[in-house]
Amino acid sequence: MGVMDEAEPMKKTMIRVREFDVARDLLAVEELERLCQVGLSGDQGSDHDGGGAEKKKKTTTSSKNNNKKRGMSLHVEQIGDPFARVRHAPDHVILVAEYGEEEEVVGVIKACTRMVSRGKQKKHSFGCSKPQFVKVACLLGLRVSPSHRRLGIATELVRRAESWCAARGAAYATMATTSSNAASLALFAGRFAYAPFRRPAFLGHPVHRHRARVPRAHRVLRLPPPLAAAAYAALLPPSAAEFLPADLPSLLAHKLTLGTYLAVDRRSAGAGGAGGPAPPPSFALLSVWDATRSLRLRVGGAPALLRASLAAARALDAGAPWLRVPSVPDIFRPFGTYLMYGLRMGGPEGPALLRSLCRHAHNVARKNPACAVVAADLGPEDPAAAVVPHWPKFSCDEDVWCIKKFGNAAAAAGDDDDDWTAAPPHGVLFVDPREF
Repeated sequence: MGVMDEAEPMKKTMIRVREFDVARDLLAVEELERLCQVGLSGDQGSDHDGGGAEKKKKTTTSSKNNNKKRGMSLHVEQIGDPFARVRHAPDHVILVAEYGEEEEVVGVIKACTRMVSRGKQKKHSFGCSKPQFVKVACLLGLRVSPSHRRLGIATELVRRAESWCAARGAAYATMATTSSNAASLALFAGRFAYAPFRRPAFLGHPVHRHRARVPRAHRVLRLPPPLAAAAYAALLPPSAAEFLPADLPSLLAHKLTLGTYLAVDRRSAGAGGAGGPAPPPSFALLSVWDATRSLRLRVGGAPALLRASLAAARALDAGAPWLRVPSVPDIFRPFGTYLMYGLRMGGPEGPALLRSLCRHAHNVARKNPACAVVAADLGPEDPAAAVVPHWPKFSCDEDVWCIKKFGNAAAAAGDDDDDWTAAPPHGVLFVDPREF
């Protein structure tokens, strides 16, 4: 019994968690990413102290067939700057875990805090109200070397990341995984008491060689960042969205936001039009983010016949473009994507206008050879989810956002009797492309 009591403290002393140092740790962290991406780490398995806290393998077969055979999967891998997904937050950190006397880096986690909307208004006793924002921690990129699983490394990384975020005033912590990632769910939902919260759907559409047609009756306007911020303030206020970032104007002005586009119907747009005090009778709004520099996707598990037929379609389209064969890029090699975010529509023509904006985003993506898919992450309650064009093979609904309330949440959120973790969805779910 005494030997067992000593085992846990001894294991903890072999794990040292510290902040990431670029010169010292970059190569080791890149190797961890390589080992833990696109299914190589066994994230879909049952390793209770597993290596991934986010989506890396999205199964695209129907749910009826998932238990019988593994179908085509959409693999996601991060590339480039290790700080890419957190550096936009005012407070961010990367923590690494060393193990053993050799001080080998065997684990990593990223964390940041940011102010986001809760999708409701905060009432005051004197009768007025203002949009409610709350500081939320986001845990990303948990990786543990496959050779060092079940040693408590992931547990220690999460514990230290949570402490770092709580010390900076975060009221809640969030993380994202997939419903099939049993190891991640066991760690976060089981050991750390996170609760499943929201279920965004990833809707992707391949970029065709040919330009998508936008009806002549639909006018698409590109809004400069200040006007785009004003449009979102009027059409998507914080009270109507969850996780809307407080720094939305900075996001809209970011160099990777390729544009914010407003679509109106030429036949019904009046004086309110694109910049007047009132919105047009019908409208659609979205922004486009260039994610080709930060992540790559790849479709795996495709049968040889499908690969050959798509290759033949590309060859035919290249040789006879006047036939307008709907060929798609080679999706079985790593490819980039453009992300549509902030999707909003209104009025009787809103759905048709939003479809036109998605086609316009497709046409923008055609200009970048690195982009093969245009996609959006939307909550299932979002009306736009039923409108956005997508192919099932480039889409999935396995994503799970989990949330946890910190002990200091009441003070940080100023709401002693309100718990966001138990609140039903309110408004649309805003997915920040900087953290994808």
